[in-house]
Order: sequence, then structure tokens, then C-alpha cells
Amino acid sequence: MDEMKQGNKLAEINRKILAPGESLPAVTLQDGSRVQTGTVAAMLHNIGLYDQGARGEVERELRLAVPTLCRVGLFRLFSPEEWMASATSPGRRFVGEQARDYLAASAPENVTP
Repeated sequence: MDEMKQGNKLAEINRKILAPGESLPAVTLQDGSRVQTGTVAAMLHNIGLYDQGARGEVERELRLAVPTLCRVGLFRLFSPEEWMASATSPGRRFVGEQARDYLAASAPENVTP
């Protein structure tokens, strides 16, 4: 999925944490990539839903957030393994697994020129 489509979908997902009529901007990082603000907050909201038993759409939304979360450095602060080690939050484990898989798939040795 291209960066613009992903940003648009994340903006839609991230709106669920906002009051009616509010919106969040996309911002440009120093490396030139654009990210949708609010993604971390929406992820935390979705982890709570996942921990309460929600699946399906919540899983899709968490997966969609992972590339942005990687770009902003969340998994350098807390590694996917740390997320997966959670004994109390299946949602944290799910996000960690998705991040691990995404990072492994996007590692330089796995990228086709």
C-alpha cells in the first residue's frame, strides 16, 4: 500500500479517538516521510479493544498502524520482543508480533530491488 493511501486510512482510523468534528494532521518527518498523527493513541485504544476480545477490524487497524509506528521509532524504544513479552495484554503481544513480522519482511536482505 502506498504511503498516501496508508495515511488516508490511518486518518480515518485515528478519528475514532477524537471528538466529533475534530481532525488530526499528517506531518513530515526529518527523513521526508509523512505520517498520520494520532496513530499511537489510536493503537492504544485498539489494544484496549483487543484485550476486551475484539478481533477482525481491530486486528486490521493495528496491522495498518505498524509501518507508521516503526517510522516514528516506537519499536526502537520498546522492541517487538518487549511488546510480545506482555503477560497481561494480548493486544500488546499482537502488536509486537505484527511489528516483528513487518520488520523482518522489510529488512534489506528481504527487499527485492
